[in-house]
Amino acid sequence: MFSGQQLMKKFNFYFPIFLLAAVLSFFCIHSTAQKLIPLPNFKPAWVKEYKPFRIAGNLYYVGSYDLGCYLITTPKGHILINTGLPGSDTMIRQHVEELGFKISDIRILLTNQVHFDHVGGFAAIKKLTGARVMIQEMDAPVLADGGNSDFFMGGHGLIFQPVKADRLLHDRDTVTLGDMQVVVLHHPGHTKGSCSFLFDVKDEARTYRILIANLPTVLDDTPFSGMPTYLHAEKDYAYTLNAMKNLQFDLWLAAHASQFDLEKKRKQDDGYHPEAFADRAGYDKAISDCYQDYLKKLAASHH
Repeated sequence: MFSGQQLMKKFNFYFPIFLLAAVLSFFCIHSTAQKLIPLPNFKPAWVKEYKPFRIAGNLYYVGSYDLGCYLITTPKGHILINTGLPGSDTMIRQHVEELGFKISDIRILLTNQVHFDHVGGFAAIKKLTGARVMIQEMDAPVLADGGNSDFFMGGHGLIFQPVKADRLLHDRDTVTLGDMQVVVLHHPGHTKGSCSFLFDVKDEARTYRILIANLPTVLDDTPFSGMPTYLHAEKDYAYTLNAMKNLQFDLWLAAHASQFDLEKKRKQDDGYHPEAFADRAGYDKAISDCYQDYLKKLAASHH
């Protein structure tokens, strides 16, 4: 017989393997009917287990080691931001329940961007919960065709199960559920409809202004002039970089845990410590790094 601690260690070791197998089997099973293409640029950290935890107030982390998925709880139901890869609904459900909540109480689905590593689980979560899918209007067509019209990854068929948006979002729209008000910030570049989210959460001590950022990372070295399906990419990156450097917040997180150094800021056995994510210097550096990559791409485009 194994002790509880030994069983947990075994679970943490095998869970990524099981999840990866589930993702691969999902694509094998559905590839004929749905004509889904293989996952591009798959990274093991995207399915590696990370124990869910309370970030601040009623905001919780329910993602994997690198894919940031966020649960905002309210007495009227919950908001889920990002769902990870296809097949990640099993992980998210387990994380939500481990925190003491019900996945069936999720009422709204949001995302930072419509790449497969952030919306791959949308179809499954929506089917499971009946949640309303709310997407920035420029990303809605990509979600609806399973990623096939994505300007960077598209053109080869479905990458994930298509989902139709229930509400189209625009810059500075507010998503409301119970006493929560989430402000949508349109930050295009990485995708046409990339968004960051600003909102307040409270605990027993104080109120925190939270930013869940979609950093405008440059996808590759293709010149802006070589992107005929995204003619305004250069202008969009410039707008987003300028807008993001001026944002004010108390704590920040991002679509990828590696972008805000989750592993360095918090060990998996750490207790509740919101201030670990009050890292203005780290945020400014992340934006500066994106800007330098943008300048390189800009130079290549005008060479």
